[in-house]
Amino acid sequence: MADQIEVETISEETFRVRVSNGKVETSHTVTLRRPDYERLSGEKVEAAELVRMAFQFLLENEPKESILGRFDLPLIGRYFPNFDAEMKRRLARR
Repeated sequence: MADQIEVETISEETFRVRVSNGKVETSHTVTLRRPDYERLSGEKVEAAELVRMAFQFLLENEPKESILGRFDLPLIGRYFPNFDAEMKRRLARR
């Protein structure tokens, strides 16, 4: 079963993400500041959708159990240098 990603907006800059596959669920708190949202998305999608897309990217590169429990979304780029470019590429396909 593929991982399911559920994004809940907690505040304008904070999101709770649950990733589950029917057996195991992980929970993550992600912050996304407005300037980072604008830079990564070009405002082509809502912030919660950008967070969901970021988790799709993460799950393609590591198991859900390896994803930090709390982090600022741009931190992904430190671990995966192609993250920013990949988000822009995916948004361009929409």
